[in-house]
Amino acid sequence: MTLLAAATNESLADLSNKLVYASMAVYTLAFFAHITEWVFGSRSKVGRTAAALTTATAGAAPAVQVRTKGGGTAVLDKPQVVTRSAAGSRDVPDGPGAAGGTEKGDLYGRIAVSLTVLGFLIEAAGVVSRAMSVERAPWGNMYEFSVTFSTVAVGAYLALLALKKNVRWLGLILITTVLLDLGIATTWLYTASDQLVPALHSYWLWIHVSTAIFCGAVFYIGAAGAVLYLFRDSYEAHLEAGRTPGRFRSSVMERLPSAASLDKFSYRINAAVFPLWTFTIVAGAIWAGDAWGRYWGWDPKEVWSFVTWVAYACYLHARATAGWKGRKAAYLALFAFACWIWNYYGVNILLSGKHSYAGV
Repeated sequence: MTLLAAATNESLADLSNKLVYASMAVYTLAFFAHITEWVFGSRSKVGRTAAALTTATAGAAPAVQVRTKGGGTAVLDKPQVVTRSAAGSRDVPDGPGAAGGTEKGDLYGRIAVSLTVLGFLIEAAGVVSRAMSVERAPWGNMYEFSVTFSTVAVGAYLALLALKKNVRWLGLILITTVLLDLGIATTWLYTASDQLVPALHSYWLWIHVSTAIFCGAVFYIGAAGAVLYLFRDSYEAHLEAGRTPGRFRSSVMERLPSAASLDKFSYRINAAVFPLWTFTIVAGAIWAGDAWGRYWGWDPKEVWSFVTWVAYACYLHARATAGWKGRKAAYLALFAFACWIWNYYGVNILLSGKHSYAGV
């Protein structure tokens, strides 16, 4: 029975690897579909015309017809409703999206999303197969963590789409970075299925590591929004100064949400997941107490997890401070995510400590 179980686990591990590579192939097709969506969107003037009309008529209120006592009608002006963005930002409408208002661009965008769903399902099956092959949570080394991380990131993106959020503009960036993440995982971080070191044999593995992966994936989406905010804000400032941007820059930037919308998107994403990151650190401390007899030992992973927490706490505090909104807050958000990335790659590979489970 032992030999049979070993053979079964090896087969499941091999299946997991094949599923991960298959998901990469599907994600590659989704990448090209998103590229095509952006290309066809750039050929249309529909989005630009719609944006111009929205800006031109933003202050105009439609007329309302009412009946008079004599049986006739009178035309009254509807009270003007003005939606203002946050203080210090511009009242600019959101762009029409990557498809640029074209049917063909939208078609390729929907194809890209469908392929992304398929890739997500295949990759998730690969994660489950890996878990079954080792009979534990599939987060014992950097390879397993990376594959699960990209799965959760794509799942979070698809969840936002399912909730009818206008985030399809994020698709191309997401798929590009997911392919990069999986390429690094399968090329440099791959580790054969194996059992965990004794310290990791705990139910806290499911709690602590799963929340760390989820937080990192959502922080990534918030960071992507912050990056696009910086580009869009620079573009809007360029227009506000009366300068004419290049054709390619205009084609891309005018299809994105406004800087105010991207800023709000990034803030809401980071603010929503920050309490869970706090719980992740607390759960890790409790697990450390069970495994090593102390809650805090200034291990590099512990230190940088706390530094990341402090950076995101400063970002959220900065958002409530008048002088630290906009670009300054976005830079701080990106610094916080850079701390998270360093905590993952740098600490695991370059530094040694009790959390050295890179497996590479």
